Amino acid sequence: MSETPASSEKAEFNRLWWHSRRGMLELDNLLIPFVEEAYRELNADDQARYKKLLSCEDNDMFEWFMQRSRPEDPDLQRMVDIILNRVQPD
Repeated sequence: MSETPASSEKAEFNRLWWHSRRGMLELDNLLIPFVEEAYRELNADDQARYKKLLSCEDNDMFEWFMQRSRPEDPDLQRMVDIILNRVQPD
């Protein structure tokens, strides 16, 4: 039985959801709601940036989200900003 586009999309989303679970409460509290509530509305480039962000080390992400440091990669910084702006709107 072959996958339909809808089941393939759901499988991809489920993978993203599990990769968004980091085991660090602070990251889980940012990433899980983001992937559930905002990921699908991102354009394709930002979705790719989110996937790239998930490949980063937890300690690096923690530092970025706590605004103790900034990623050198502008794509990663854009994604950090998007996520932080959801929880800290101006």
